[in-house]
Amino acid sequence: MRPLARAATAEALGSAALLAVVVGSGIMAERLALGNTAVALLANALATGFALYALIALFGPVSGAHFNPVVTLMETLRGHIDRTRLLTYCCAQWGGAIIGVWLAHLMFDLPIIQLSHHARSGLGQFVSEIVATTGLLLLILGLSRQAAERIPAAVGAYIAAAYWFTASTSFANPAVTTARMLTDSFAGILPMDAPVFFLAQLISVFIALVLHRLLWPSTPA
Repeated sequence: MRPLARAATAEALGSAALLAVVVGSGIMAERLALGNTAVALLANALATGFALYALIALFGPVSGAHFNPVVTLMETLRGHIDRTRLLTYCCAQWGGAIIGVWLAHLMFDLPIIQLSHHARSGLGQFVSEIVATTGLLLLILGLSRQAAERIPAAVGAYIAAAYWFTASTSFANPAVTTARMLTDSFAGILPMDAPVFFLAQLISVFIALVLHRLLWPSTPA
């Protein structure tokens, strides 16, 4: 298998696994929490954080383990990835994420094709997504030159924490946002609310790059 095809396969598998965990753990948590939303969110956050650590550690050497179009876009703007890889990765990430949601539905004997009715709207959600996504990207930028081996644990820990300190529960990923429109479960998002999330995530790429330049001016691009 050619290197780009191998990397794209890793991105697709990782994205699928991530969404299977996000949605599957949300379904399991909601069933077992008996109406206690705090317990369900805690279970969902921990499962997602642990999964991110494992998936980044596993697929990082193959593709960089982005699993996130804004991470790939950021690396393209920094000159680390060409446009062909950007397009290939994004297709793999979006496709894998959607398959992961369908897999979660299949595992829990739910209708595979769904649309979410979970409303996530308002200024707080928009600001939360900017904070969550900027924090994630800045974490990756800051550690990539100093302590790259810490990225899997740091990203897992950050996302698990951001489930709790952001009103949006930290989607921080356009592929994740798209896929979560397709599940009418604890993890879902109403399709009409998703464009605001996409905008916030895109804005965050440029904020993170500016902050990186300010905080680490001597760090090579």
